[in-house]
Amino acid sequence: MRFGRAQQGDHLLLGLRNLYILPTRFGWLWLCGAVLLYAVGIQTLRNGPLLLSYLMLALLLLALLLTQFNLQGLDLRCGTPAPGFVGGVLRYPIQTRSSLPREGITLQWLGGPGTAVHTLPVAEPQRIPAGSSCLELFWTPLQRGAHRPGRLVLSSTAPLGLFICWTRWDPPARQLVYPGRLPGPVALAGGNPGEAQQAAVTAEGGPEGSAAWHDLRPHRAEDGQARLAWKALAQGRGRLSKVFHDPGRDPLQLAPAAGVGKERALEHLSERICRCSQRGETYGLVLPHLRIAPGQGRQHRDRCLEALALAP
Repeated sequence: MRFGRAQQGDHLLLGLRNLYILPTRFGWLWLCGAVLLYAVGIQTLRNGPLLLSYLMLALLLLALLLTQFNLQGLDLRCGTPAPGFVGGVLRYPIQTRSSLPREGITLQWLGGPGTAVHTLPVAEPQRIPAGSSCLELFWTPLQRGAHRPGRLVLSSTAPLGLFICWTRWDPPARQLVYPGRLPGPVALAGGNPGEAQQAAVTAEGGPEGSAAWHDLRPHRAEDGQARLAWKALAQGRGRLSKVFHDPGRDPLQLAPAAGVGKERALEHLSERICRCSQRGETYGLVLPHLRIAPGQGRQHRDRCLEALALAP
Protein backbone atom coordinates (compact mmCIF):
# COMPACT_ATOMS: atom_id res chain seq x y z
CA MET A 1 0.00 0.00 0.00
CA ARG A 2 3.01 2.28 -0.16
CA PHE A 3 2.54 2.94 -3.86
CA GLY A 4 -0.05 4.84 -5.80
CA ARG A 5 -0.47 8.56 -6.37
CA ALA A 6 -1.36 10.45 -3.21
CA GLN A 7 -4.47 12.61 -3.47
CA GLN A 8 -4.29 16.32 -2.58
CA GLY A 9 -6.84 18.85 -1.32
CA ASP A 10 -9.09 19.08 1.74
CA HIS A 11 -11.88 17.12 0.03
CA LEU A 12 -11.62 13.61 -1.37
CA LEU A 13 -14.36 11.61 -3.04
CA LEU A 14 -13.29 8.00 -3.55
CA GLY A 15 -13.88 6.59 -7.01
CA LEU A 16 -12.30 4.64 -9.84
CA ARG A 17 -9.62 7.26 -10.43
CA ASN A 18 -8.16 7.26 -6.92
CA LEU A 19 -8.67 3.68 -5.68
CA TYR A 20 -6.15 0.85 -6.07
CA ILE A 21 -6.87 -2.83 -5.60
CA LEU A 22 -4.77 -6.01 -5.50
CA PRO A 23 -5.26 -9.55 -4.18
CA THR A 24 -4.19 -10.22 -0.63
CA ARG A 25 -2.00 -13.23 0.24
CA PHE A 26 -5.15 -15.16 0.93
CA GLY A 27 -6.48 -14.04 -2.45
CA TRP A 28 -3.39 -15.32 -4.23
CA LEU A 29 -3.71 -18.68 -2.44
CA TRP A 30 -7.36 -18.80 -3.40
CA LEU A 31 -6.49 -18.19 -7.06
CA CYS A 32 -3.76 -20.84 -6.99
CA GLY A 33 -6.21 -23.32 -5.49
CA ALA A 34 -8.74 -22.62 -8.22
CA VAL A 35 -6.12 -23.13 -10.93
CA LEU A 36 -4.95 -26.35 -9.28
CA LEU A 37 -8.47 -27.75 -9.14
CA TYR A 38 -9.01 -26.81 -12.77
CA ALA A 39 -5.81 -28.66 -13.77
CA VAL A 40 -6.86 -31.72 -11.75
CA GLY A 41 -10.28 -31.70 -13.41
CA ILE A 42 -8.72 -31.55 -16.87
CA GLN A 43 -6.24 -34.32 -16.15
CA THR A 44 -8.75 -36.65 -14.52
CA LEU A 45 -11.66 -35.73 -16.82
CA ARG A 46 -13.95 -35.31 -13.81
CA ASN A 47 -16.61 -32.63 -13.47
CA GLY A 48 -16.38 -32.20 -9.71
CA PRO A 49 -13.00 -30.40 -9.58
CA LEU A 50 -13.91 -28.37 -12.66
CA LEU A 51 -17.16 -27.14 -11.11
CA LEU A 52 -15.44 -26.27 -7.84
CA SER A 53 -12.73 -24.31 -9.65
CA TYR A 54 -15.37 -22.34 -11.56
CA LEU A 55 -17.13 -21.49 -8.31
CA MET A 56 -13.89 -20.33 -6.72
CA LEU A 57 -13.09 -18.10 -9.71
CA ALA A 58 -16.59 -16.65 -9.71
CA LEU A 59 -16.33 -15.86 -6.01
CA LEU A 60 -12.94 -14.23 -6.61
CA LEU A 61 -14.42 -11.93 -9.25
CA LEU A 62 -17.35 -11.10 -7.00
CA ALA A 63 -14.97 -10.24 -4.14
CA LEU A 64 -13.10 -7.89 -6.48
CA LEU A 65 -16.24 -5.84 -7.07
CA LEU A 66 -17.52 -5.94 -3.50
CA THR A 67 -14.19 -4.81 -2.01
CA GLN A 68 -14.01 -1.81 -4.30
CA PHE A 69 -17.66 -0.92 -3.74
CA ASN A 70 -16.93 -0.87 0.00
CA LEU A 71 -14.83 2.28 -0.51
CA GLN A 72 -16.21 3.76 -3.71
CA GLY A 73 -18.40 6.82 -3.12
CA LEU A 74 -17.04 7.59 0.35
CA ASP A 75 -16.65 11.34 0.85
CA LEU A 76 -13.81 12.62 3.10
CA ARG A 77 -13.12 16.14 4.34
CA CYS A 78 -10.61 17.66 6.73
CA GLY A 79 -11.97 18.79 10.09
CA THR A 80 -10.54 21.54 12.29
CA PRO A 81 -7.90 19.97 14.56
CA ALA A 82 -7.52 21.33 18.09
CA PRO A 83 -4.04 22.35 19.31
CA GLY A 84 -2.01 20.10 21.56
CA PHE A 85 1.40 19.68 23.15
CA VAL A 86 4.57 18.01 21.91
CA GLY A 87 4.70 14.39 23.01
CA GLY A 88 0.96 14.15 23.61
CA VAL A 89 -1.51 12.10 21.61
CA LEU A 90 -3.45 14.52 19.39
CA ARG A 91 -6.75 13.99 17.66
CA TYR A 92 -7.04 14.78 13.97
CA PRO A 93 -10.68 14.89 12.83
CA ILE A 94 -11.81 13.60 9.44
CA GLN A 95 -15.40 14.28 8.38
CA THR A 96 -17.02 11.47 6.40
CA ARG A 97 -20.24 11.23 4.44
CA SER A 98 -21.56 8.01 3.01
CA SER A 99 -24.79 6.82 1.45
CA LEU A 100 -24.43 3.34 3.01
CA PRO A 101 -22.61 1.77 5.97
CA ARG A 102 -19.11 0.53 5.25
CA GLU A 103 -17.41 -2.26 7.17
CA GLY A 104 -13.78 -3.02 7.93
CA ILE A 105 -12.23 0.36 7.08
CA THR A 106 -8.65 0.89 8.26
CA LEU A 107 -7.09 4.35 8.49
CA GLN A 108 -3.38 4.72 9.21
CA TRP A 109 -0.85 7.53 9.12
CA LEU A 110 2.33 6.80 7.19
CA GLY A 111 4.17 9.90 8.37
CA GLY A 112 6.94 10.86 6.01
CA PRO A 113 10.13 12.90 5.70
CA GLY A 114 9.86 16.32 7.27
CA THR A 115 6.55 15.70 8.97
CA ALA A 116 8.11 15.34 12.44
CA VAL A 117 5.57 12.82 13.59
CA HIS A 118 5.56 9.44 15.21
CA THR A 119 2.83 7.22 13.86
CA LEU A 120 0.85 5.12 16.26
CA PRO A 121 0.42 1.35 15.86
CA VAL A 122 -1.82 0.05 13.14
CA ALA A 123 -5.41 1.01 13.78
CA GLU A 124 -8.10 -1.61 14.01
CA PRO A 125 -10.65 -1.80 11.19
CA GLN A 126 -13.75 0.17 11.99
CA ARG A 127 -17.24 0.72 10.70
CA ILE A 128 -18.28 3.95 9.02
CA PRO A 129 -22.03 4.44 9.38
CA ALA A 130 -24.32 5.82 6.72
CA GLY A 131 -24.76 9.59 6.71
CA SER A 132 -22.33 12.11 8.17
CA SER A 133 -19.86 11.20 10.89
CA CYS A 134 -16.50 12.26 12.28
CA LEU A 135 -13.48 10.00 12.60
CA GLU A 136 -10.77 10.91 15.08
CA LEU A 137 -7.31 9.78 14.08
CA PHE A 138 -4.50 9.85 16.63
CA TRP A 139 -0.90 10.88 16.20
CA THR A 140 2.02 12.07 18.31
CA PRO A 141 4.00 15.16 17.23
CA LEU A 142 7.69 15.36 18.03
CA GLN A 143 8.25 19.06 17.34
CA ARG A 144 6.41 22.29 18.03
CA GLY A 145 4.89 24.35 15.23
CA ALA A 146 2.07 23.84 12.76
CA HIS A 147 2.31 20.30 11.40
CA ARG A 148 0.38 17.81 9.34
CA PRO A 149 0.33 14.25 10.64
CA GLY A 150 1.55 12.94 7.29
CA ARG A 151 0.04 10.76 4.62
CA LEU A 152 -3.19 8.93 5.35
CA VAL A 153 -3.80 5.46 3.94
CA LEU A 154 -7.40 4.30 3.91
CA SER A 155 -7.86 0.64 3.07
CA SER A 156 -10.30 -2.24 3.30
CA THR A 157 -10.28 -6.00 2.70
CA ALA A 158 -13.97 -6.47 3.46
CA PRO A 159 -16.05 -8.45 2.92
CA LEU A 160 -14.09 -11.64 2.05
CA GLY A 161 -10.43 -10.70 2.57
CA LEU A 162 -9.46 -11.79 -0.95
CA PHE A 163 -8.56 -8.28 -2.15
CA ILE A 164 -7.25 -5.13 -0.52
CA CYS A 165 -8.47 -1.79 -1.85
CA TRP A 166 -6.78 1.45 -0.76
CA THR A 167 -6.19 5.10 -1.44
CA ARG A 168 -3.53 7.56 -0.26
CA TRP A 169 -4.37 11.08 0.82
CA ASP A 170 -2.44 14.09 2.14
CA PRO A 171 -4.88 16.04 4.35
CA PRO A 172 -3.75 19.68 4.12
CA ALA A 173 -5.07 21.01 7.47
CA ARG A 174 -2.22 21.78 9.83
CA GLN A 175 -2.48 21.22 13.56
CA LEU A 176 -0.91 23.65 16.00
CA VAL A 177 1.56 21.95 18.35
CA TYR A 178 2.60 23.75 21.54
CA PRO A 179 5.98 23.14 23.19
CA GLY A 180 5.98 20.36 25.74
CA ARG A 181 5.38 21.23 29.40
CA LEU A 182 8.61 20.97 31.37
CA PRO A 183 9.06 22.62 34.82
CA GLY A 184 12.09 24.86 35.03
CA PRO A 185 13.34 28.42 35.40
CA VAL A 186 11.82 31.31 33.50
CA ALA A 187 12.91 34.95 33.51
CA LEU A 188 10.98 38.12 34.11
CA ALA A 189 11.07 40.61 31.25
CA GLY A 190 14.06 42.91 31.60
CA GLY A 191 15.23 40.96 34.62
CA ASN A 192 18.68 39.77 35.52
CA PRO A 193 19.75 36.19 36.35
CA GLY A 194 18.78 36.77 39.97
CA GLU A 195 15.24 37.62 38.94
CA ALA A 196 15.16 34.55 36.73
CA GLN A 197 16.06 32.41 39.73
CA GLN A 198 13.34 34.12 41.76
CA ALA A 199 10.86 33.31 39.01
CA ALA A 200 11.91 29.67 39.15
CA VAL A 201 11.31 29.59 42.89
CA THR A 202 7.89 31.16 42.38
CA ALA A 203 7.05 28.55 39.81
CA GLU A 204 7.64 25.80 42.33
CA GLY A 205 5.98 27.45 45.28
CA GLY A 206 3.20 29.39 43.64
CA PRO A 207 1.73 32.74 44.65
CA GLU A 208 -1.47 31.56 46.25
CA GLY A 209 0.04 31.30 49.69
CA SER A 210 1.11 34.98 49.73
CA ALA A 211 -1.63 36.56 47.61
CA ALA A 212 -5.12 37.21 48.92
CA TRP A 213 -8.26 36.66 46.91
CA HIS A 214 -10.35 39.76 46.43
CA ASP A 215 -13.18 38.72 44.16
CA LEU A 216 -15.27 35.80 42.92
CA ARG A 217 -16.24 34.81 39.43
CA PRO A 218 -18.08 31.84 37.87
CA HIS A 219 -16.09 28.64 38.17
CA ARG A 220 -14.50 27.17 35.06
CA ALA A 221 -13.25 23.65 34.55
CA GLU A 222 -9.64 24.78 34.08
CA ASP A 223 -9.66 26.58 37.48
CA GLY A 224 -9.38 23.31 39.38
CA GLN A 225 -10.78 22.41 42.78
CA ALA A 226 -8.11 24.40 44.69
CA ARG A 227 -9.62 27.75 43.66
CA LEU A 228 -13.22 26.74 44.25
CA ALA A 229 -14.99 28.91 46.86
CA TRP A 230 -16.33 26.14 49.09
CA LYS A 231 -17.94 28.53 51.54
CA ALA A 232 -19.96 30.19 48.80
CA LEU A 233 -20.91 26.75 47.50
CA ALA A 234 -22.13 25.72 50.96
CA GLN A 235 -24.21 28.90 51.11
CA GLY A 236 -25.98 27.91 47.91
CA ARG A 237 -24.38 30.63 45.76
CA GLY A 238 -23.24 28.16 43.12
CA ARG A 239 -19.75 27.17 41.99
CA LEU A 240 -17.49 30.25 42.13
CA SER A 241 -13.73 30.63 41.79
CA LYS A 242 -11.54 32.88 43.90
CA VAL A 243 -9.70 35.63 42.02
CA PHE A 244 -6.33 36.31 43.63
CA HIS A 245 -4.53 39.63 43.58
CA ASP A 246 -1.22 40.71 45.10
CA PRO A 247 -1.23 44.53 45.28
CA GLY A 248 2.46 44.60 46.02
CA ARG A 249 3.52 43.00 42.76
CA ASP A 250 3.07 43.93 39.08
CA PRO A 251 1.71 41.34 36.62
CA LEU A 252 4.30 38.77 35.60
CA GLN A 253 6.07 39.34 32.31
CA LEU A 254 7.42 35.91 31.43
CA ALA A 255 10.45 35.58 29.20
CA PRO A 256 12.93 32.83 28.24
CA ALA A 257 15.48 32.17 30.96
CA ALA A 258 19.05 33.22 30.24
CA GLY A 259 21.59 30.45 29.78
CA VAL A 260 18.97 27.85 28.78
CA GLY A 261 18.67 26.39 25.31
CA LYS A 262 15.94 27.88 23.15
CA GLU A 263 13.68 24.85 22.91
CA ARG A 264 14.15 23.99 26.58
CA ALA A 265 13.36 27.61 27.57
CA LEU A 266 10.15 27.50 25.51
CA GLU A 267 9.12 24.29 27.27
CA HIS A 268 9.67 25.97 30.65
CA LEU A 269 7.55 28.92 29.51
CA SER A 270 4.84 26.56 28.29
CA GLU A 271 4.62 24.87 31.66
CA ARG A 272 4.69 28.17 33.53
CA ILE A 273 1.94 29.68 31.35
CA CYS A 274 -0.31 26.68 31.95
CA ARG A 275 0.35 26.89 35.68
CA CYS A 276 -0.42 30.62 35.81
CA SER A 277 -3.60 30.08 33.82
CA GLN A 278 -4.79 27.36 36.18
CA ARG A 279 -4.22 29.66 39.15
CA GLY A 280 -5.97 32.59 37.51
CA GLU A 281 -2.87 34.80 37.63
CA THR A 282 -2.31 37.80 35.40
CA TYR A 283 0.74 37.35 33.21
CA GLY A 284 2.25 38.50 29.94
CA LEU A 285 4.81 37.06 27.56
CA VAL A 286 7.93 38.68 26.18
CA LEU A 287 9.80 37.00 23.34
CA PRO A 288 12.58 38.44 21.19
CA HIS A 289 10.16 39.00 18.32
CA LEU A 290 6.86 39.49 20.17
CA ARG A 291 5.36 40.99 23.31
CA ILE A 292 1.92 39.99 24.61
CA ALA A 293 0.35 42.27 27.20
CA PRO A 294 -0.64 40.77 30.58
CA GLY A 295 -4.02 39.11 30.72
CA GLN A 296 -6.00 36.14 32.02
CA GLY A 297 -8.26 33.41 30.76
CA ARG A 298 -8.23 30.55 28.29
CA GLN A 299 -7.96 32.73 25.20
CA HIS A 300 -4.97 34.61 26.62
CA ARG A 301 -3.31 31.30 27.49
CA ASP A 302 -3.88 29.93 24.00
CA ARG A 303 -2.50 33.11 22.46
CA CYS A 304 0.68 32.86 24.51
CA LEU A 305 1.11 29.15 23.74
CA GLU A 306 0.55 29.81 20.03
CA ALA A 307 3.32 32.41 20.14
CA LEU A 308 5.62 29.81 21.68
CA ALA A 309 4.64 27.20 19.10
CA LEU A 310 5.36 29.50 16.16
CA ALA A 311 8.40 31.24 17.60
CA PRO A 312 11.18 31.42 14.95
